[in-house]
Formats: sequence, C-alpha cells, structure tokens
Amino acid sequence: MKLDGFALAATTNDLDREVDARGVADVVEFRMDSAEDPIGQLSDYEGDLPIIATNRTKWFGGEANDTGRLDRLSAASRFDAVELVDIELETARGMGWILDEFRQNDVDIIISHHDFDDTPEQDVLDAIIEQCAQYGDVAKVATYPQNHDDVLRLLKAINTASNDGIDVAGIAMGGLGSHSRVVGPLYGSTLGYAPLAEDTSEYAPGQIPVRKLAALIEALQVASEDVTEMDSLAAKLAEQQTHA
Repeated sequence: MKLDGFALAATTNDLDREVDARGVADVVEFRMDSAEDPIGQLSDYEGDLPIIATNRTKWFGGEANDTGRLDRLSAASRFDAVELVDIELETARGMGWILDEFRQNDVDIIISHHDFDDTPEQDVLDAIIEQCAQYGDVAKVATYPQNHDDVLRLLKAINTASNDGIDVAGIAMGGLGSHSRVVGPLYGSTLGYAPLAEDTSEYAPGQIPVRKLAALIEALQVASEDVTEMDSLAAKLAEQQTHA
C-alpha cells in the first residue's frame, strides 16, 4: 500500500468494528497485542479497509509478550488484507530477518520509534527519522512533549523529512501534543492514527476519536486551501495593478 498524500488509520483490536471506520478512515490499524485470537480475526476478516498490523510489547507501549510476537506478526503479513506492518526501530536494528519476511510477503513496512518520556533535540530527532526511513517505507516517530517548543520541534522534523522525500508520520503524545494529530498533515505527515470512539483510553495518550479527528483535519485543510486561494488571488490583483 503506497501512501498517496495523507491517510488516516482507525485503531482497534476488534476487526468486527472495521465497519465503524468505513467512510472516515483510509486504513485500520489492528492492535494484535491487545486482541483476542488475532490470527483468527485476520482469517475471518471480510472488511473493505486495508490493515496495518501492529503487535507491540510492553517495552513499546503495547501488551504483547516477547515470545512468539514477531512470528505472529510475520503470520499476519501473509494475509492479503494486511498491506502494512509496524515494527519498532530497535527491533529492526537487531532482527533484520523479520524485515526480509515482510518484504517477501509484499507488505510495506512502518518503522516506528516511541519516546514516552521526552522529545529529542532537533538533530537527534532528524537522525531517528532518517534511520527509520533507511529500514522501512514509512518513518513513524512519536514523542512526549514537555512544552510547546517540543511540539514545534517535532513538527519541524516532520516538515524537513517530508521535504527530503521521506514518507513520515509524526505524533506528539499527551494532551499537550494532541493538536499535532490535527496539524501534522499540513507539515507533511502522511499517516495519522485515531481510535474508534470507545477505545480512546486503550492506546497512546492524547488520542482523538477517529470521526472527530477526521472532521478537524478536513476543516483545517479546507481553511488552508481557502487562504492559499485568497493569497493567489491577491497576488494576481497586485500584478494587474502593477501593469495597469
């Protein structure tokens, strides 16, 4: 699944709820680590939306046990509906064999890095995104801001990476960074995440329910396009007056 512009992922651990995401999300992030019988759910899946398979350990904010985690994720990547898999940068560095298996199964790879305590300095943040891009198709970075400067630093990193041709997803977690989920697409973030309404407390802090987030992103994009059109019109009028 090649991301073309911005895509919104609805996060859930119950694939029967995929119907709730239709018409608002572009893809479903299936949280295998908190799902009951995840492989069975994938076997029975008949939904319309493609799937991102995610199977996180507690070290990275999930619930999966280390034993067999990557084998289950590899098994998930064999299903036709699974078009992307998410694997942590730290895992990709140490276990390259799993990346080979994903590519053999013809899925795109999201390489993610999570910092639940802080936001790295600009050069470190830029380097992390570059490393994620070296291993995978999409570089995803989620950090925890202590102040608004941290959020701005993340947005700058997203913008820089996007201008360099990297498919990047950036998220500032927590309430302080929740607006980054709305404005991120304006800075080049190609992938956003939002839980279905009843799941807002189960995943990363600061998440916004999927329908609300989709509406906010759309409203901001429309406003941005209107401003761009007005600027363009003003420039044309100014040019006409100059040549009059």
